[in-house]
Amino acid sequence: MTKHKPAPTAVPIHELIAGRWSPRAYSSEPVSREALHAVIEAARWAPSGYNLQPWRFIVFDRSADETAFKRAFATLVPFNQQWNAPAPVLIAVTAQTLNAKGEVNRTAQYDAGAAAMSLVLQAHALGLAAHQMSGFDVQAFRKEFALPNDVEPLAIISIGHYGEAEKLEPVLRDREKAERTRSAVGEIAYEGAWKHAFKG
Repeated sequence: MTKHKPAPTAVPIHELIAGRWSPRAYSSEPVSREALHAVIEAARWAPSGYNLQPWRFIVFDRSADETAFKRAFATLVPFNQQWNAPAPVLIAVTAQTLNAKGEVNRTAQYDAGAAAMSLVLQAHALGLAAHQMSGFDVQAFRKEFALPNDVEPLAIISIGHYGEAEKLEPVLRDREKAERTRSAVGEIAYEGAWKHAFKG
């Protein structure tokens, strides 16, 4: 079981952030309703432009409603279905793209992403595994769950208890155990001008 996999950061950062990663090995143990409520509550308190809170989450808890869970699961791409087979919970992240006046909310997706990050950080704080995925059939999901036209499905997050990496296919098993990597700070952060690397 690969539960702890801290990021090899260039400078120290908070453990909650450094320790969060995206595993693929889940056990089939259910996630408690208390824990599910906590991750949604964490998302609820994310910041948003004008406090519009455009995020909308759809929770699919296999132990509470297996039929709904299977409908959501069916929209995942085959690769993601493979390793999510034991996962007990899927949470769809969506954003309301229009404000109350019917105008485009330019930061809706940005804000929903912030809420999703709060959600996965809370999951990590509770000792749960969480993996965010863009690999799902957006149109199929939209149709299956009759989403309004102004609601954009952005991602699906699987949540569960950590499982045994040895049960994964060999390629995924290697990924599970590999060291985490990111681009260098100077490649993703600039200072004072475009492409002028931030040096810390």
